[in-house]
Amino acid sequence: MPYTVGHKTRINAPSFVQLYQPIKKASIGMPPLEAQGNRPLKMTFEDHLKSLIFFHLEEHTSAQHLLQVLEEDDFARNFIAPEEGIKKSSFAEATNSRGLEQFAYVYQNLQRTLLISYQRIMLTLVISLPSMVL
Repeated sequence: MPYTVGHKTRINAPSFVQLYQPIKKASIGMPPLEAQGNRPLKMTFEDHLKSLIFFHLEEHTSAQHLLQVLEEDDFARNFIAPEEGIKKSSFAEATNSRGLEQFAYVYQNLQRTLLISYQRIMLTLVISLPSMVL
């Protein structure tokens, strides 16, 4: 039966969106994920990544539990799960056999963005340091 998680109980929808925003930016220009066989993909890379983030944020105990929540929870169904839902076999296939190139691309872009942000912060500190000493 579908349900809605209370705003303050387990997950705050804006926090997921805020966490996912840099990932979405890091995904720009990512090589497309293509099906390995004749069967079309049931889950996009973005759907898979959102599901994995949600899995860790919510501290689910198993993939089965995650899939149940993706089906029953309003937030998870509307913002994370693929429109047509996802079955256990499709989720297992996505987790075990694909997306390495896409994960590496997103990771490298996030790492680059973090390094640039860190350098800007350090530069700001160095510039403001002489005025603090006086």
